[in-house]
Parts: sequence; C-alpha cells; structure tokens
Amino acid sequence: MIIWINGTFGSGKTTAAYELQRRINKAFVYDPERFGYVLMANVPKEIAKDDFQDYSLWREANYRLLKQTAEDYDGIIIVPMTLTNEKYFDEIIGRLREDGIRVAHFTLVASKSTIQKRLSKRWEGKNSWAYQQMKDRLQSLENSLFKKHIQTDNLSIEEVVETIAGLSGIELKPDHRSRWRKKLDRLAVTAKEIGIVKQVKG
Repeated sequence: MIIWINGTFGSGKTTAAYELQRRINKAFVYDPERFGYVLMANVPKEIAKDDFQDYSLWREANYRLLKQTAEDYDGIIIVPMTLTNEKYFDEIIGRLREDGIRVAHFTLVASKSTIQKRLSKRWEGKNSWAYQQMKDRLQSLENSLFKKHIQTDNLSIEEVVETIAGLSGIELKPDHRSRWRKKLDRLAVTAKEIGIVKQVKG
C-alpha cells in the first residue's frame, strides 16, 4: 500500500510522513523529490527546465520504482510529494492504481497565511521558489482530483497523522516520546530537507 501525502510547499507533508512512519510497524518514506534534485544537477543549465516534474524521465522513473517497491515490500510506503498537474498525477498515481496497487491519496490544505508562517519557519521568504509557487499550487489543489483534502490550519501534527491513518485503515503504535524529543525529531527532518536543497542548488 502507498500513502501519498500531497499539498503545497510548507503544508507539512514531509513532517507528517516521517511522524507517520514512526508510528507504523513497518513503513518506508519514499521521497520522489530526491531523484528530481539529482536530475536537475545533471542537466546543463542552458536546457534545464524550471521544475523537475516537467521531465518525463522523472515521472516515469518514480512510477516504475514505486511500482516495483510496492510489489516487493510488505510494509507501507509513504510518499510526501507536491503534485498539482492533473496529467502528471495520472502518469504516476493513476498508473499505479491501474496496476492494482492501492494508493491512498491525501492533500494537506491550509490558508495562505498559515502556509506563509510555515514557510517562514523554514527560512523561506517571499523571494523563495516555494513561496512564489504557493498561490497557484493552492488553487490547483482545490480540484476534486486531489481529494481527500485534510484541513490542517487547526490540527496538530499528531492529529494530521491520526487522520491519515484512520482514513487509510491503519492502526498506529503509541507514541511515547517526550514533547522535546518530538520537537528535536521534527527539527532534524526540516534540517535534512533544507540541507538537501542547498547542497543540490549549490
């Protein structure tokens, strides 16, 4: 089974994915973005596209690898990835479903002001790519294709994780971490993601 967590940049996808992984007996976080960064780093700037999702190679590779992993792995695969193009959605998630693979898809949504606050916590200002993409991505994700929508403005990470698990029919393990341990774990995830972006762009 694949759980795809969609949402605009700053919606909390990656944090929710790793928190969900910690509370499932056997789960793996698959991040399609990593392959995108490698792809972008190996294409001459003169012919590079602005968004790695626009490469058919990125879409095909992720479809094939997710398909193989889902067929071979007996745990839950969690995919935190913004996907707002209907054609691209069909080329990856649509094809996986046609192959008989269960893909539970959820979109984390929040108000523009909430997303802005979350991006600022990631040190992404108004000139950042994520910030500039926000408006169009939020509008695209309103499409019914990207349901189920989970409104997160007033939800804690724990509540988001529990909502996803409940809708997916997954039983969660108890979380015995202290409040500070949770914060440290989440900061580590954020730092890792920011580090990957800087390393590739640098």
